Amino acid sequence: MPTSIVPQNLQSYNIKLASTSPRRKELMQLLGLDFEIVNTHDVEEICPQSLPVACHPEYLSILKASAYYDELAENDLLITADTMVICDGNAFGKPKNREDAISMLQTLSGRIHQVVTGVTVCTPKLQISFSVTTDVEFAHLSLQEIEAYVDTCRPFDKAGAYGIQEWIGAIGISSIYGSYYNVMGLPVHYLYEVLKHFA
Repeated sequence: MPTSIVPQNLQSYNIKLASTSPRRKELMQLLGLDFEIVNTHDVEEICPQSLPVACHPEYLSILKASAYYDELAENDLLITADTMVICDGNAFGKPKNREDAISMLQTLSGRIHQVVTGVTVCTPKLQISFSVTTDVEFAHLSLQEIEAYVDTCRPFDKAGAYGIQEWIGAIGISSIYGSYYNVMGLPVHYLYEVLKHFA
């Protein structure tokens, strides 16, 4: 990626992505930015009971960022994120096991759900947090299709137990409204717009 495409002032930052997700790493690379993956810090991911479920991912991204505040150097720029699948007001995180993954996909089958990703971008002087929502509609999935996907792709590291970029997305998702990349785990268009504020 030619560095001339990237806003010049962004090139002066040490951009750090605090995430173990290979999808987020891949999506960050699409932006053409030099960045490094930093070790994630353990935080207790508990949201206030009064907070609406759709606000949880942004809250958690802020919580994750707060664990690094004392470590940021003057020219560091940190990015944290959290993705959640929501159906009928119920949140679906990463499945605990095979049975949990199958149950999640059975719930999502034939229905519309929301994928919400919260993102926090911060330096020692500025912090911006936001969330993006995408509506996703699944066709009706048979139990055989669900079990085959879970046993083959083992989506235990994915919110809602599926990856839109995988076989289940190709055969099962009938429509989306909003950012495709958001469903993968990082709304790169919106992130880039926010990063330009730092440039």
